[in-house]
Amino acid sequence: MTDRAPQPTDELVSIRDWLRYAVTAMTRAGLVFGHGTETAVDEAAFLILSTLALPIDDINPWLDCRLTRDERSALSDIIGRRIETRKPSAYLTNSAYIQGRKFYVDERVIIPRSFIAELIARDGLGSIVPDAAQVGRVLDLCTGSGCIAILAAEAFPNAEIHASDISDDALAVAARNIRDYGLDQRVRTFKVDLFDGLPAGSYDLIISNPPYVAAAEVEAFAPEYQAEPKLAHLGGVDGLDLVKRILDGAGERLEEQGNLIVEIGTGQDALEAARPDLPFLWLDTETSAGEVFALNASDFKQKRGDQGRRARKSS
Repeated sequence: MTDRAPQPTDELVSIRDWLRYAVTAMTRAGLVFGHGTETAVDEAAFLILSTLALPIDDINPWLDCRLTRDERSALSDIIGRRIETRKPSAYLTNSAYIQGRKFYVDERVIIPRSFIAELIARDGLGSIVPDAAQVGRVLDLCTGSGCIAILAAEAFPNAEIHASDISDDALAVAARNIRDYGLDQRVRTFKVDLFDGLPAGSYDLIISNPPYVAAAEVEAFAPEYQAEPKLAHLGGVDGLDLVKRILDGAGERLEEQGNLIVEIGTGQDALEAARPDLPFLWLDTETSAGEVFALNASDFKQKRGDQGRRARKSS
């Protein structure tokens, strides 16, 4: 009778042991990150802390804690699934964190990651919307998991929030998150194609993080990105199909002093070339530059040459 070969669950006893093991295994497997973590260390820490139901902000206080056999088995299983399936950790744990807030996610929806969320959490878009109390109606186009709509509800306490998407699956996830945050009475979801089918009336603020990846880039995605709904990424040949449609319709749906804020990835030069009539104001964050623009309702009624291009606003 042959002795059983030692298993990781036999030899790895502390969180420090499992962190080192996971980083090595993920690195050797060539995993790709970018769904809330950027490195193998961060990804491993997120998986370990989530699986053990520990706070996910810092693994260091727990590194020398010893684990039960059941806990070790759970870690072995989820690390193995991350490598074998190439699914992002957020899908394996059904959780994503945006600006310190936890949201439910699964394969029906893109894993939320947005510079707009960073701007809302930083100052409630104060550089664009000086008086949050005066915002009465907000639209979150292409809401996905609903995270931006929920953050907007917190930032603008007097506002009615409309969260729209073309995907029934995404809206089901958004509805769950809205319920989890107790915002059913303030955040309403709509299945529509951008502005078509929305309730009548205009908005003080329209926010959107739409699909903006070029078709060729989508086809070349790593498995981790292929695990997400293609619909949530695909922005046409140049990635700007939906962005251009938003610009075509936004002017008619904004209040007189309303604002539009849209995330577009790396398409700044292409968008400015396509719409030279619009004075885009680019909003930088601590981690991005030239990926989010703002426009005021009045910008849709004036030519760029009449008022000049507004300077980029840095963080």
